[in-house]
Amino acid sequence: MTEIVATGGSGVAHILVVEDDAAYREALGHILQREGYSVSLTADFRGALEILESEQPVDLMLVDIVMPDRVNGIALARMARLRRRDVKIIYITGYNIPGIDREALGPILRKPIDDTALLQEIDKVLSS
Repeated sequence: MTEIVATGGSGVAHILVVEDDAAYREALGHILQREGYSVSLTADFRGALEILESEQPVDLMLVDIVMPDRVNGIALARMARLRRRDVKIIYITGYNIPGIDREALGPILRKPIDDTALLQEIDKVLSS
C-alpha cells in the first residue's frame, strides 16, 4: 500500500521513502517534511514502482536494503533506474551485509540514522 504525505515547505525536491518498518518510515517522512521536502512513503517495492511509473516527480529514493518481499532495495533501485534514469538513490540498512557496497547505486547509511547525517547525505546526493 502506498501512502502519500502532503508536500511540506517549499517542496525543493521530492523524496520517495521505501521502508517496511511503519514507525521508522513515518519518522523519516516527518524529518524530511520538516526540512521542506515533498515526500511519498511506501512499505514495499510494489508501492515504489507504482509511484515511479506515475507522473509524480521523484528526485531521490531513500530505500531500505533488507525488506520482507522477494525484491530487496538493491534490486528495487535497479528497477527504479530503468523507469527513471536520473533518480538518485540512498540506501538505508540495519544490517552488515558483506560486499553490498559493490552492488549499491548510491551511498549506504546505517540504522539508526542520525537526523543531521541523513539530511547532509541527502543534500550531498541531490546536489551531485
